[in-house]
Amino acid sequence: SIIRRQRQELQLLIAELKDRDRELNDMVVVHQRHIQAWEDDRQNILTLAERCSLLTSELNERNAIIKSLNKKLKFLESEQTDSKTTLENTQQRFRELTQKVTDSSAHCQALEEKNQSLHCSILELSAKAGQLQAREQELLTMLQLKDKALMETTDQIAEVTSKFKKLESALHVAKSEEFSLSREQLDLKLTLKDLVFQINKLKDVLSEKMRENSKQQAEIIHLKQENGCLRSELALAVEEAQRKDQLYQFAKSKQVRIEKELSSLRQVCIKQQRDLHFLHINLESSRNSRQ
Repeated sequence: SIIRRQRQELQLLIAELKDRDRELNDMVVVHQRHIQAWEDDRQNILTLAERCSLLTSELNERNAIIKSLNKKLKFLESEQTDSKTTLENTQQRFRELTQKVTDSSAHCQALEEKNQSLHCSILELSAKAGQLQAREQELLTMLQLKDKALMETTDQIAEVTSKFKKLESALHVAKSEEFSLSREQLDLKLTLKDLVFQINKLKDVLSEKMRENSKQQAEIIHLKQENGCLRSELALAVEEAQRKDQLYQFAKSKQVRIEKELSSLRQVCIKQQRDLHFLHINLESSRNSRQ
């Protein structure tokens, strides 16, 4: 009965050992699966780290591009400010030249009126000179007829001669003044032509500056749009990097859990090996006792 009972116990122990062996095999399979999953997670983590470094380098490049675009935008804004200042100065100069042309036209008109009045004065003086010449002829006739009144009329003749000389000098002065006025009028016409040419030239420069300003404004709008697109892409890249960082944290926590499970499984395996060793010892002792 003792041997039968020991055989039953041995059979139970053998069945339990087989069950433990199957459990250990299952645990080994699960452990291998866990190791494979951990290896896959490790590869994924390495891939994610590599992609994260690539995205970081790309982000740095995009930041450098954005900085260069910002510098270019500031330079274009300064150029636009300079263009506006130049345009305002050109407009101010154009207004000054227009005012100068208006003043020159008024001065020319005044000089023409003065010339006309001097011409009328010259005509009047010529008429007076003709009248004086006729008067002189009459006086000479009277002198020839009236020798007695020679002494009386000598003073009058001298006075008339002096007046005639004064009129001749006034006529000469008027002619010289008319010549200077005509010359001044010609100079003013040339100055007016030069001013009109400068005004046309300034109009061309103004139109060119306006076209250049419109081109720069279009380029600034394009750069602002490109800057907005780059900022949106940067925000998307940052958001993607944050998601990848979250995935990395999840994978890291998962790895920690797996390591904890592996340590617990190792402890269980060690305990089971100890139990198996103890069962072998019991089996050997029972065999020895049976023998």
